This record gives sequence, structure tokens and C-alpha cells, in this order.
Amino acid sequence: MRPIRRRSTLKNVTLDSPVLTGRQIRLEPLSPAHADGLVAASSGDSSLYQWSAVPIGRDAVLRYIETALAWRDAGTAVPFATIRIADGVVIGSTRFFDIERFAWPAAHPRHGREHPDVCEIGYTWLAHDAIRTAANTEAKLLMLTHAFEGWDMLRVCLHTDARNKRSQAAIERIGARFEGVLRAHRMGADFTVRDSWRYSILAAEWPEAKARLAERLQR
Repeated sequence: MRPIRRRSTLKNVTLDSPVLTGRQIRLEPLSPAHADGLVAASSGDSSLYQWSAVPIGRDAVLRYIETALAWRDAGTAVPFATIRIADGVVIGSTRFFDIERFAWPAAHPRHGREHPDVCEIGYTWLAHDAIRTAANTEAKLLMLTHAFEGWDMLRVCLHTDARNKRSQAAIERIGARFEGVLRAHRMGADFTVRDSWRYSILAAEWPEAKARLAERLQR
């Protein structure tokens, strides 16, 4: 992991925005400098993003970055650009969001700690030539390792559109557990009110999930 570049606050809690580096991809703190790369990354077959909120075109990408950075500055998200190490090309984006700190009582061991307690990983998308590569698996390994071993998270959630079977299969492959369906949970990418399939990984489950992710990368 490279040195921390940015820091944001969440109710007096400091959140780090690190560069997370693997063997095939690198997650860099999202910035306007990634705009051209994200425009190119999302310019392929739009049908691949039927159920995902992916910005298409420069105006949409700039709004996407602006929103992500506003969430970062509010302390509720840490967004990344996904970079392919082999050629330095931007191949997508992902983020921690819905970052939350519990109101622990003063006598509790977690009271006043530096980092938050739970979060969600989402807003994940890849360029068409990076889908079904190791990019998503390695990104999840990097992010979950940071969440559980850096931030000492209790739980990391993932949600996906109930219609998005490919995403559901990908989440299940990394070892997340299905919790149920949240009805009328969010606005879908097609601007309908979608149901969401909810998954999570708990801190106690992380060692097994980590081993599974590492095994998948080795294969």
C-alpha cells in the first residue's frame, strides 16, 4: 500500500484515502484527473451496464466524479479509480460508501476509535475488456483487506439489483453471504424503483473470504 494521499472526516473520525496496489490493478483516490480515462472506459457496449449506474460521456463522468468527491468530503465515501498496472489505463471505478460509525457508549472499547464501524462497497464498474478478468476479484481483495485489517470494520455490505444475475454470482463467488431482498430499496440504473439483493461479510468471516479471494487470484 502506498502512502495516504487524502483524508476526510466523519463525525470527528479521520478516514484515509490510500492507494491500494495489487499485482494486476491499482486503486487510486478518484480525482478529476481520471475523467478522460473514465470516459474511455465506459465508451464500450452500453448493454453491459444495464443494471449498473455507469457514467457515459464526458458530462456524465464529470458529474459522477463531482458527486463522489462531495461524498468523500462529507466523510461518507472513499472513491477510487481502477487502474490496470500493465499499461496504466483507467479501467473503471469503485468506492467505499455509506460509511458509518456507531454511537458506542463511553465505556465501550470501540468508543472514540479513529475509524468507522461498517460500510458498503459499490458503484463498481469496469471497462468491457476488463470484465471477467482478475480486476474485480483483486479490487475486492484490496478493499476488503483495507476495511477489515486497516479500519477494523465489523461488517461490509454489498447490494445489487435483483435483476442483475451476473453481479449476484460475482458477489457470491467472493464469499459474501446473502441476507435477503430489500424491496423498493433504491432507484435502478433504468430509473425504476429496484429491489436489491443484500449481501455482507462480517469480521469473523473475513479470514475465510480472504482465503477464497486469494485462491481465485492464484487460479
